[in-house]
Amino acid sequence: MRPEILTPLFASARQLPGVGPKLIKMIARLIGLPETADHEARVVDLVWHLPASLIDRSLRPKIVDAPDGQIVTLEVTVGQHRPPPPRNRRVPYKVDCTDETGTLTLVFFNAHKDYLTRQLPEGETRFVSGKVDWFNNAPQIVHPDHLLSADEFDAMPPIEPVYPLTAGLSPKTLVKAIRAAVALVPELAEWQEPNWLIKQKWVGFTEALNAVHTPASEDDLNPLAPARARLAYDELLANQLALALVRRQMKRATGRTLAGTGAIWPTIVNALPFSLTTSQNTAIAEILDDMASGDRMLRLLQGDVGSGKTVVALAALISAVESGTQGAFMVPTEILARQHLKTLTQMCDQAGITVAILTGREKGKPREEILNALSTGEIDILVGTHAIFQAGVEFKDLGLAIIDEQHRFGVHQRLAIQAKAAGRADVLVMTATPIPRTLALTHYGDMEVSRLIGKPAGRQPVDTRVLPGEKLSEILRALPRAFAAGARVYWVCPLVEENHDLPWAAAEERHQALEKLFPGKTGIVHGRMKGVEKDAVMAAFQAGEISILIATTVIEVGVDVPEATIMVVENAERFGLSQLHQLRGRVGRGTGKSSCLLVYSSPLSENAKARLKIMRETDDGFIIAEEDLRLRGSGELLGTRQSGLPEFHLADLSVHGELLAAARDDAALILLQEPNLDGKRGDSLRTLLYLFERDEAIRLLSAG
Repeated sequence: MRPEILTPLFASARQLPGVGPKLIKMIARLIGLPETADHEARVVDLVWHLPASLIDRSLRPKIVDAPDGQIVTLEVTVGQHRPPPPRNRRVPYKVDCTDETGTLTLVFFNAHKDYLTRQLPEGETRFVSGKVDWFNNAPQIVHPDHLLSADEFDAMPPIEPVYPLTAGLSPKTLVKAIRAAVALVPELAEWQEPNWLIKQKWVGFTEALNAVHTPASEDDLNPLAPARARLAYDELLANQLALALVRRQMKRATGRTLAGTGAIWPTIVNALPFSLTTSQNTAIAEILDDMASGDRMLRLLQGDVGSGKTVVALAALISAVESGTQGAFMVPTEILARQHLKTLTQMCDQAGITVAILTGREKGKPREEILNALSTGEIDILVGTHAIFQAGVEFKDLGLAIIDEQHRFGVHQRLAIQAKAAGRADVLVMTATPIPRTLALTHYGDMEVSRLIGKPAGRQPVDTRVLPGEKLSEILRALPRAFAAGARVYWVCPLVEENHDLPWAAAEERHQALEKLFPGKTGIVHGRMKGVEKDAVMAAFQAGEISILIATTVIEVGVDVPEATIMVVENAERFGLSQLHQLRGRVGRGTGKSSCLLVYSSPLSENAKARLKIMRETDDGFIIAEEDLRLRGSGELLGTRQSGLPEFHLADLSVHGELLAAARDDAALILLQEPNLDGKRGDSLRTLLYLFERDEAIRLLSAG
């Protein structure tokens, strides 16, 4: 149970002053809750919403000295009100104010007279704060930010935090709600080690939280400023402690030896049309050593696009089958599942190993037959989407689970796999996106890591070019020559269909245009199509029946067509670096010379320019991943809201890497000293885990 002291923080934000049904929806949009969220924004969501900038209201000149274009705070006497003529709303409401040096005009559009006469009574002293504009040699403030009496002015901080906003949400309303939320944060027992706090010169948690919401200068907004660093470390420690507990729990389950006989693998290797790289052989050795040991394997296999992960996975699956158990191979999309089925079946048939597939498409009698064969052990390797770990799917003896996750499979799901194998299956997680060290630690800290470096022999370099949208006509004129030489083309668009609010290329419109130019040569795949439709188009493309495949990023993951040698990405500035790298990896798989054409629309932001420049300069996925982290930050990079991976509110992995390493060491030491978190520090650390919603780790402690 969550500690009672935290209950107010996890209550609905509706209880905060001024937060009604309309505002709570805006707050949900602001913090990124999906429209269909089952729960509302909570108090704690506002506590974690930190200022992005600040407004300095400390400049307090006389009217005559008020600098043009700057924010000032002026003490004035309210003079004449000059409302607009009746029924002419286009004319502003004006109020003249004075001090001993001159006159200032306050300007209000669509004003309410009653409100302004109450706020600005003639003859009274008021403090006015806002941006001064000198118009016709006279100063004015249009819609002042503050109109304050002397008492109210005494309570106004000279430095005002500015928070990220969403449409319709006013800064004043949000600030009021956040202040009320922060006021509900209780004093909590310290979970950090005292000497560490002294060394870092950090204050306590609540003091740090108040400090980040009341910055005194621009320096306080820096992620490495003491208060922000303290909170970031708290969040990173919660993450690392939770992962350490998950790892311990998964390792506690009795392992078994899956050594295999080694009889089948050499035959398959000899039949391969290529030689294994040193990197592949090293990864296979590490994995087979894990499987042959008495401990459960928990390993992450990182490999760049086209680095040959599937062959490594096959070596592990064969060892599991040779040991008398079954293997499961879970992939993120149906297209990829069917591709893997074809590849594995070709390699395994000659060895007498049975491979089957299970996705959402298998229904009725065919599904029953697969499930029966699986439960009796007739199926050696089951390939599929997340459907293979759903209720009702029973293995006779699952020895190895491989998850080709593409960032879509978090700690919760890794724990769920245990239920399919009485907690005994070895687990190998593969990712095609090279992961920066900091991300590997935060999202896969419960696992050992193998890396595939370099590409298998025969992979061709891809000529990458960055082109403005005006050059599209030149690309179209060059395509007939490419088709005559046997080339096939991927053409990627950011949208499925035209959206008048977004001026980007849409796949359906592009398909229609290309079909007119090249009748009978085009096909389209996107996420809204049914699996059968997508597979039919992909099969036609693989067979060469069509030459251009127009697609959204559905083809980003794992699709293998060696004859495809041209990749065109429209509105390339709309894609992340890792996405562009994944798309480029779809070409250069055969013997032909390959090109990737990144077509952009002007004007380009500095960030977009940097991304496209990196794509032109390198094809090293690990360099690209580090740059993507630096440019975009970890949350967007991993798409945490969609993937079930932990989201960071306060930590920024692109700058807090050293704190992360310290948190990992601290978590290991904590579990050595207090394995069940039942001492004085352990009790406060449990509160920390609940505060940052790492509840699954607490459940593991309860389960022993």
